[in-house]
Amino acid sequence: MAGELVNLNSIGAVGIITLNRPEARNALNPKMFQELGSAIQGCRGPDMRAVIITGSGGSGGSGGSFCAGGDVKDFVNQLGNSGPEGLHEHLKHLADTFHREIIIPIRQLDKPVIASIDGVAAGGGLSLALACDLRVASDSARFLMAYANIGATADGGSTYLLPRLIGTARAMELYLSDQPIGAQRALDLGLITQIFPPAELERSTLEFAARLAQGPTVAYGRVKALFDSSWDATLAGQLDAETEYISNITMTADFQEGIKAFAEKRSPRFQGR
Repeated sequence: MAGELVNLNSIGAVGIITLNRPEARNALNPKMFQELGSAIQGCRGPDMRAVIITGSGGSGGSGGSFCAGGDVKDFVNQLGNSGPEGLHEHLKHLADTFHREIIIPIRQLDKPVIASIDGVAAGGGLSLALACDLRVASDSARFLMAYANIGATADGGSTYLLPRLIGTARAMELYLSDQPIGAQRALDLGLITQIFPPAELERSTLEFAARLAQGPTVAYGRVKALFDSSWDATLAGQLDAETEYISNITMTADFQEGIKAFAEKRSPRFQGR
């Protein structure tokens, strides 16, 4: 799927979603929201067993971005054309679209989703990365909440996901200070899991995703759902859910192959079924 602003390609069983608006640092506008939502839906099929989300125009010395967040110029135009009330409705629609068509569908994808971050991930771009299951970055990546710089509250699930990832105090510090942090600091905080040189990021992310795509992706998707449900569950309720999930997994071909391979002392051949 080749959109004007978002591309979806696949290499083997790995789907690759690329934000493709490099002249604006891949800032999110209404058309990009629409195309990104469509690309995520395009990854729902069983043939794609892992997904990468990345941005075009990687830094590597050229000042590229993963995603610079919302298109503030678009906000200014809306304010000038329709006043505060028109901007209010515009932002309400954008945030609702972001949440319902992008953030929630990423969390509902029953396969690993990796954000591959080069350059800046700011504002809604950081929120997009937080919605992914894993985040890897180049050593020139930068991370910024960005919202306070324009007097805005945060969206894209960042007020939910970031405190759970790095703790409430550190999440609040990132919002209040509104200063970018580098890849090493992000790694120390637990915001990302791996750092690569810019020239190696694309290849290394693809190799990582390809390994995941060869794994028991049905189980991966169900554990992802369990992790998400645990935030609102009691211990007893979560234990009941674990009982249901682990008993139901016995009906999958991957589990049956996994236990046979273990007994036969060989590597399993998972098929994502």
